[in-house]
Amino acid sequence: MVRQLSIRTTRQGLVEITGEVEDVVSEAGLKEGLCTVFVQHTSASLTIQENADPSARRDLEEWMNRHVPENDPHFTHTMEGPDDMPSHIKAALTATSLGIPIMKGRMVLGTWQGIYLWEHRSSPHTRRVIVHVSG
Repeated sequence: MVRQLSIRTTRQGLVEITGEVEDVVSEAGLKEGLCTVFVQHTSASLTIQENADPSARRDLEEWMNRHVPENDPHFTHTMEGPDDMPSHIKAALTATSLGIPIMKGRMVLGTWQGIYLWEHRSSPHTRRVIVHVSG
């Protein structure tokens, strides 16, 4: 089973999509298998991260922005603004796809793990995320 999700972002940062992915897994009705999540963009990415304390996500976002800052004078790919090239670097450093095992009809995520779309651009976007469930 394959589904495309449209995820609306408002700014740079982590957007939890665990519930939307769980809905697809549930609809597939498999007891065992694999859920693959893939983002169809070069300026956004996916990650599995702590979903209990929002300060962990903020710290991660701030750390990434310190290490891949906007307005770096070495960047030439800036046609779409100062966040253009940093967004591509951030996506390259993280992941565009995730694989999560399915057992007993549910994704096998840890107690404090959530699936996140990581928006690397400053402005709002609608991101396409493909969820493939097989087993």
